[in-house]
Amino acid sequence: MFSLMFSGIIEELGKVRKISRSGGVIVLEVAARNITDDLKIGDSVSVNGACLTLVAKNKDLLKFDVMPETAKCTNLGTLRAGDEVNLERSLKVGDRISGHFVSGHVDCVGIIRKKSMQSGNLCFEIAIPAAFVRYCVLKGSIAIDGISLTIMKTASNIIHVYIIPHTLKNTTLGFKGPSSAVNIEFDILIKASRLP
Repeated sequence: MFSLMFSGIIEELGKVRKISRSGGVIVLEVAARNITDDLKIGDSVSVNGACLTLVAKNKDLLKFDVMPETAKCTNLGTLRAGDEVNLERSLKVGDRISGHFVSGHVDCVGIIRKKSMQSGNLCFEIAIPAAFVRYCVLKGSIAIDGISLTIMKTASNIIHVYIIPHTLKNTTLGFKGPSSAVNIEFDILIKASRLP
């Protein structure tokens, strides 16, 4: 059905070691430990929800080329050395899907407007561009920086998602707050059902 997929279940936090340029391409170097063993050149990796191709590998250092359009349309263009990023390897046939199907093609960038406790749960309120509101379905899936989450409420162009402690501890959401930019990918099945 699909040629490449992720599940939105983050495998580890990587750390940006270096960002440089090679011609018109941004070269992103990320240190990782847990996902490196079976990765090979040409493999796809979700980095903050954006599907990138591994172009070089040296022990625990992964290198990716980021096209200008990708840098412009995601939060990858604002990364700095020392920043942490969510990492997930692409799914293999037969893998258990613990999240939802995520393509790694970011639809837009959202801005966290509020981070608060609601009914004992940590809630992020995220503003998205108005053109994408039609893809927001109550209790539908959404990937935020590559993390599979559930939309719990919508109000105008603001979506509400609750974050469990495990997700907060093991993803970039643990150190993001109001004004932080996050990559958004809407559920591919919802997008397909709402084609014009």
